[in-house]
Amino acid sequence: MRNDKLLNYLHLHFIVFIWGFTAVLGALISLEAIPLVWYRMLLATGFVFLFLKFRGENLRFSLKTLAGYALGGIIIALHWLTFFGAIKASNVSVTLAVLSTGAFFASLLEPLFYGRRIILYEVLFGLIVVAGLYIIFDVEASYALGIGLALLSAFLSALFSVINGKFVQRQKASAISFYELLFGVFGITIFLAATGRFTTEFFTVSAHDWIYLGILASACTAYAFIASIHVMKWISPYTVMLTINMEPVYGIILALLILGDSEKMGPQFYYGAIIILLTVITNGIIKITQERKRKRLSKT
Repeated sequence: MRNDKLLNYLHLHFIVFIWGFTAVLGALISLEAIPLVWYRMLLATGFVFLFLKFRGENLRFSLKTLAGYALGGIIIALHWLTFFGAIKASNVSVTLAVLSTGAFFASLLEPLFYGRRIILYEVLFGLIVVAGLYIIFDVEASYALGIGLALLSAFLSALFSVINGKFVQRQKASAISFYELLFGVFGITIFLAATGRFTTEFFTVSAHDWIYLGILASACTAYAFIASIHVMKWISPYTVMLTINMEPVYGIILALLILGDSEKMGPQFYYGAIIILLTVITNGIIKITQERKRKRLSKT
């Protein structure tokens, strides 16, 4: 049993490492953000569909349920568009550091969706994150567009997580993911068709881009999603929460190793990034500690 838990803990770290590699792939792929996300979602939809058919899972839902998944699909598509747009406009390090603010957007959105009160320490942490962002922006003003897109991406990510928190209470996460990917790529397809973007150039993709897109859609999207659900059978939410917070760290380190000089930033950038990351981790520790206390009290 202990070996199973250890193996799955290592597996979780590998998954988070893969998620950190997503941003690096976005920088390596020469496509612009819109075609990049379209190809990613299209390929990932196919991979997840094959997995679901292999497992024989139910894919029939009511129109009302599908409408909710369509909303989720559009939100995740916009999240990825702004995420990769931020990478193209700045770099991986800036994008991942700013994207860490997603947890605090979630703390503001959760009271609206779940009817809970606003927690004061979350507001304080939010102010600390703003201070970290100010330090980054103060020394990296040339990346203003990338920082803005990354902030929007973080908000969309938080909104997507909060909405999915309600969906996953009623349906399997794998089926939800399939329809959200499907509706997301469908939405982008309508936009591309309406604006005349489907040209010969759009479908001209280099060999190395196809390789990176294949890795992005299969390993970093379809596999990582399915595997992350699997390990949760053995790993506690506390461990999952803290480990996922390592994604920006892995991503920034990978970017420095793979992309080299384009990712090297001044010392103040790293001061700001560390402030944001430590605040996110501290927030996670407090939340899980409080949840454990509530569970202990409910048993007594």
